[in-house]
Amino acid sequence: MSALFRIIPPHRILYALIGTALFVAAIRGLNWDWLPKYLPLLGQGLWTTVWLLFASVGLGFLMAVPIGLVQVTGPRPLAWLARGFCTIIRGTPLLLQLWLIYYGLGSLFPQIPGIRDTWLWPYLREAWPFALAALTLSFAGYEGEVMRGAFAGVPKGELEAARAFGMSRGQVLRRVWLPRAFLRALPTLTGEVILQLKSTPLVATVTMIDIYAVISKVRQETFQIYAPLLLLAAMYMILAGVLIVLLRRVEKGFPTDG
Repeated sequence: MSALFRIIPPHRILYALIGTALFVAAIRGLNWDWLPKYLPLLGQGLWTTVWLLFASVGLGFLMAVPIGLVQVTGPRPLAWLARGFCTIIRGTPLLLQLWLIYYGLGSLFPQIPGIRDTWLWPYLREAWPFALAALTLSFAGYEGEVMRGAFAGVPKGELEAARAFGMSRGQVLRRVWLPRAFLRALPTLTGEVILQLKSTPLVATVTMIDIYAVISKVRQETFQIYAPLLLLAAMYMILAGVLIVLLRRVEKGFPTDG
């Protein structure tokens, strides 16, 4: 039991028990006859949500590293561009960004001569590349600012010591600066990933079928209100709980002091 408390705080266990009790009460008091019919569609929607989350987080973090680094090291024009990108992303709603990318770029691509005959056209006809791009850019904008602070927070003495050992600038970045910055940014990564999970329902506005879109379809076709919404809430809470446990375990596996 003590090992469990070290992984999951007691108050979170209490919240989970209360939520489970409420969910069980809802199961007994609401109509769930529609569920077997929509289970395959719910599975597809869940898969869409999960792969969008992990793909956007992975690609966004790969973008966030150079965005954060260039704000610390320069050159100044690139630092200005990176700072402007983060300001725009953090200062505008994700829904607006998604619509600008989907309806803006999505309407421009068909006007490019010959693009319908290329290998890109089957992908550009789909909604997922635009949804993935919007989620990725959003995560990169927020995490890029986190990485800027993480890079700036690494003690200069550690970098000077690495240079004193004869490391090149690339080796200092790979072996010292980037790992130390990642450790500093790691505690904030859990919160950013959970926020990204809660942003994924927006893709339903551009015709993607995630779990939110499936539940909306269930409500429209069955006229059930509370049961589908409670199921949706439970699915998001389970996903968030799993992510929190996994990321906390990853965080505890690294030294974060200093």
